[in-house]
Amino acid sequence: MIHIGPSLLAADFSRLAEEIGDIEKGGADFLHLDLMDGHFVPNLTFGVSLVAALRRHTALVFDAHLMVEHPETYIDALAAAGVQYVTVHQEACPHLDRVLQQIREKGMKCGAALNPATPVSTLECVASYLDMILIMSVNPGFGGQQFIPYTVAKVGDAAELLENAGNTAAVIEVDGGITADTIGHVTAAGATWLVAGSAVFGRADRAAAIAALKA
Repeated sequence: MIHIGPSLLAADFSRLAEEIGDIEKGGADFLHLDLMDGHFVPNLTFGVSLVAALRRHTALVFDAHLMVEHPETYIDALAAAGVQYVTVHQEACPHLDRVLQQIREKGMKCGAALNPATPVSTLECVASYLDMILIMSVNPGFGGQQFIPYTVAKVGDAAELLENAGNTAAVIEVDGGITADTIGHVTAAGATWLVAGSAVFGRADRAAAIAALKA
């Protein structure tokens, strides 16, 4: 089953509560939250205090994607803010196993994200423990980028990795350049959670935009 999560990064920040209400009524399955620190990636977005404020306005599942250095310092606050999924970058975690355990200990689902050029095989040792693998299909840091075609094969690699690990519960998420033209390629390869920014928030009719992606 396909799950669509609009990325908050593409919303109108002058009226976030209204924007989130619009996508929730429009059939969004989760809200993707890109936390960037200006160090791991060149952009700077928002912090946990905004996430906590948004929690009061929606029942949507919160999917936090940490594009930050030292992600372990965010975990406790994200749990207190009502986040359900926390994904950290393999490239930012020299002690990935420890950080994943920390997320789980706080009652949240744990995920590992991979930049486009990072092989899926780097997650082999933690594959049985993951709730999510996030394949970045653009270079992280900014919205509105073009989909990188070779990342489709990585989705298939992730599906194979999870199968070999006996982890049938974990999901594969893809983030970056997801549109009605690209979504079919990654879902055919095994992705079921798709992050869409401008493809949803860039449309006046959010319900129609979400329905088109799920079609």
